[in-house]
Amino acid sequence: MFPHVHLPLVFKTPIFEKYDGHGDPIAHLKRYCNQLRGAGGKEELLMAYFGESLAGIASGWYMDQDISRWHIWDDLARDFVRQFQYNIDIAPDRNSLTNLKKKSSESFREYAVKWREQASRVKPPMDEVEMVTVFLQAQEANYFQNMMSAMGKSFAEAIKIGEMVENGLKTDRILSQSAIRATSQAIQGGSGGVAKGKKKE
Repeated sequence: MFPHVHLPLVFKTPIFEKYDGHGDPIAHLKRYCNQLRGAGGKEELLMAYFGESLAGIASGWYMDQDISRWHIWDDLARDFVRQFQYNIDIAPDRNSLTNLKKKSSESFREYAVKWREQASRVKPPMDEVEMVTVFLQAQEANYFQNMMSAMGKSFAEAIKIGEMVENGLKTDRILSQSAIRATSQAIQGGSGGVAKGKKKE
């Protein structure tokens, strides 16, 4: 897209970390500029290789642009941030994290890693204690009541405790709330039937 750019003789193209349209676009620009700093970080290099750092919808957006509008690196960078600003605007907060529940199709570890990735985007950042507290608040009843021992521990320890609870629920060593309710209703229904039978007699 930039045929007029002449590379330094010893220039070696870095392996760029790809941006796929998700996450903070400003953070991606910082990483990208840092990777090209060794090549002198000249504006024409920044502009010429920026497409190599994109993937997915971000790459599609880049290919659709009229590059004649970009006279300097700041022009390109400004348009890029403007396009993907929504990732910053809709960044998760503490409230949205408590509503991020585990899907039945995912393991507890998969869920916890996904939750932790979202938590890393919260501004201002949470410390470890607050993170574990908010994580526990996000848990369904089966996990919440059995994970209270994770309070005051690290997030990694909370994941281990959650996996133990998950295993306990799968092997019936921990009764789920739905199973307890069903058993309770069955007992109440059964005792009611006995009482009616006695009354009839």
